[in-house]
Amino acid sequence: MNEAGGWDFEDLEIGTTSSFAKTVTDADIVLFAGISGDTNPVHLDHDYASRTMFKGRIAHGMLTAAFLSAVLGARMPGPGAIYLSQSLRFRAPVRIGDTVRARATVTALDAKRRRATLETKCTVGDTVVVDGEAVVMVPARA
Repeated sequence: MNEAGGWDFEDLEIGTTSSFAKTVTDADIVLFAGISGDTNPVHLDHDYASRTMFKGRIAHGMLTAAFLSAVLGARMPGPGAIYLSQSLRFRAPVRIGDTVRARATVTALDAKRRRATLETKCTVGDTVVVDGEAVVMVPARA
């Protein structure tokens, strides 16, 4: 680990994996709506959401995707890493009470630029709810 508590580039290998899990609450959704400004009633209004294809309220897709930031910024590579890009595909809804597991796995390393490419995935049980790919810049060992 580096002085910030994260991984150094030299310690990463293809296949290195880390994860973060969080159970989504009503408060999470309401607070995210306030922070993001996304007040779509499918997230906040039970009566409205019950008439949609989801048959009830769902979490914001970007709230779910934010759990990937928890992995990359706090776990692996962790503190000191700089998030450069993220692609996302939203596969299934997340509901209040669902436990989301966000996982990142190193798939490529660019030593010259100190960049790691990672497969990113969020699941609820066996269901993939979000997937994509991230690129992060990782500090080198001092």
